[in-house]
Amino acid sequence: MSRNCSIVLHAHFPWVRHLEVPHCLEEDWFHSMVVEAYLPLLEMLFRLREEGVPFRLTLDLSPTLLAMLRDAALQRRTVTYLDRTISLCRDEIERGIITRNGDLATQYEARYSRLRSLYVDVWKCDLVRAYSDLRDTGHVELMASAATHGLLPLLMRVPESVQAQVRAGIRQYVQNFGRMPRGFWLPECAFAPVLSPILKREGIDWTIVEEHALTTSALADAAFPFVPGITEAGLHVFGRDQASSREVWDVDDGFAGDDRYRDFSSDMGDEAPMEYLREYLGGSERRQPTGIKYYRSARENDQRLKYDPALAKRAVEEHAMRFVLSRGAQLAALESSGIENPISVCAFDADLFGYWWYEGIDFLEQIFRQMARRQDMGLTTPGAYLATNREQTFPTAAPVSSSWGEGGYFEVWTDEENMWVQTELHERAEQLVRFVKLFMENRTEIPEESVKLHERAIQLMTRELLFVQSSDWPFLLLYDASHEYAENRVRSHLSRFDEILHLTMSGADLAKLEEGEPQGVPFSDLPWNLFESYS
Repeated sequence: MSRNCSIVLHAHFPWVRHLEVPHCLEEDWFHSMVVEAYLPLLEMLFRLREEGVPFRLTLDLSPTLLAMLRDAALQRRTVTYLDRTISLCRDEIERGIITRNGDLATQYEARYSRLRSLYVDVWKCDLVRAYSDLRDTGHVELMASAATHGLLPLLMRVPESVQAQVRAGIRQYVQNFGRMPRGFWLPECAFAPVLSPILKREGIDWTIVEEHALTTSALADAAFPFVPGITEAGLHVFGRDQASSREVWDVDDGFAGDDRYRDFSSDMGDEAPMEYLREYLGGSERRQPTGIKYYRSARENDQRLKYDPALAKRAVEEHAMRFVLSRGAQLAALESSGIENPISVCAFDADLFGYWWYEGIDFLEQIFRQMARRQDMGLTTPGAYLATNREQTFPTAAPVSSSWGEGGYFEVWTDEENMWVQTELHERAEQLVRFVKLFMENRTEIPEESVKLHERAIQLMTRELLFVQSSDWPFLLLYDASHEYAENRVRSHLSRFDEILHLTMSGADLAKLEEGEPQGVPFSDLPWNLFESYS
């Protein structure tokens, strides 16, 4: 028998690129994710590999994130973002005489300079290739995901939408990594029973669902979620272990909330005088985070306490040890109860580590190092687990509809504030399905020039519909800070869809159809038949 732990990280960012301005807040969020989460994660993983520390990590890089990481213009702007931040750190070192934060500013300047060197000189700004390198040495298993992070259960009203999201996502994976995926990350960990045959039909072997999707179903097995189930369609389904998730990210008692860690909410970009920040902000009057933070979460007599890296390091070591010991005790108890080859799947959003929780990457590193010294359990990936236990008979599963959103289902995306988005995108999806069906039925009778026009129109409408189906927009509509941007994005994609449909129906030529088409946008070369009738 063997005891297994699997760390799974899901990295996603919606397609955001605004080359029409020097920089903007929404795009800077992406650059900050690269600098605070994706780059430090790579640095840590390569360090462990070079030291010969055995580890296994499962990682999903969403298709839109892959496109952004590979976009040459965004790569240049990430370097510019790093340069702006390094310059601000140097200003802060000088200003430290006044603020008494010069020592921390010096550490930040060294950190960002090191990350810039790795990004530009070592990985040539291509983080996708760097993650592929770790895949090729067996340290990382990469998953595919839906094209634009569409919430698949809510899209099933028009099943062709789910078909398109899955096929386009797999296509993007193959284009980036040169092989078919075996695992598929469900956006928002959202599952519905109808997804199982769709994923299996597209060549997917396994996916991950929330624990309660398995444990509350009619076919709940006593071993769930610590062994995968297999659906009637033949899809292996792993349950996300809630205990490990709560241990790390529980609002009240999770490790990340320890008051020895750096306070995420206290950023100098919110506190320094605007005239001091104006150059960093490019003349904008809109404040934004800089990544430079000087305080830890603790308060003393209602006063903030200065961040202490040495104190935070001790907290990381303590929490990593507790996490590993908890997994060891948990898996030993499961094995003692008769569960064969138990696995604890610990799945998280990747940006929780490094971005929201500054010390989170160090926490992961300590887990990998401590697990490497254990003899009673080991790190694995879902794909490797299935390969190792191919002779094992897994229980039949029929997971229920669920997500990892607040409440465990789909309430976040069907709130009365954002439900209009679902109505609009379903209407466009039905229009596109009808359009494609009519085109396919009458294609042989259409002149060749008109065939090309219709195929290109379908490609462009498919892309706009995929973009508007992203689960990010309904989520962001619930928050004042991002509401306007999210609504503008939704309405602009819907408007472009309508414009393309109108031009095509009115007999416009290809040149007119392509007029004003932005360059370098992903999914422009999609197969035109992704929205063919689903059966």
